[in-house]
Amino acid sequence: MTTRGIFSSVAAAVLAAAIPAMTLAQTTNAPQGAITGVGKKGKEHRNFAEPLKVSNCNPERKGTMVTSGYTAGYYPVGIGPYWGWPSVYGPTYYQRQYVSANPTLAIEYANNTDIVMKQIEFGLVVRGELLAEVKDVGTFSPGAEIKHEFGVNNNVFPLRHGIPECIPLKITFEDGTTWHNPHLPALRRQLYGHRP
Repeated sequence: MTTRGIFSSVAAAVLAAAIPAMTLAQTTNAPQGAITGVGKKGKEHRNFAEPLKVSNCNPERKGTMVTSGYTAGYYPVGIGPYWGWPSVYGPTYYQRQYVSANPTLAIEYANNTDIVMKQIEFGLVVRGELLAEVKDVGTFSPGAEIKHEFGVNNNVFPLRHGIPECIPLKITFEDGTTWHNPHLPALRRQLYGHRP
């Protein structure tokens, strides 16, 4: 075999070994949130394991103590003390306006995906029971730390000796696609459909 033939054989072997490695790298570096189907109104929905990283969930009976570094979460201007929207469960949920002397919920979180988020519905859960919802609206870029406080209803308290969790229930992305939590807490009908 000539030197040129040996070189060609070695090059072919190296290339054959490199192709599976390149394919594996392309597979593992694929972006999260593959589109998995079509939801309501023709909008596609995404599949993320953990789209948000929630680092603080702090409900307060009286929000008289200002939580350092937090700002008021989204609330539409000029609509009165309660804001309603169709919840991920279907019926309308009414969120109380943020007023520091009333009960509040402080949430610190970050977008754990590579796609900008526009709306997030959170559920306040204690010992597996859904106690309240809040909705945040804005431009939530990947990795950006968000620290918002929301108004919640008096009926959230007492917390029944449990550790509060703030879990995402539904997320709407900038491109119009959505994510729904595949493990929603059980529906509590008394939380929905009427102003408290």
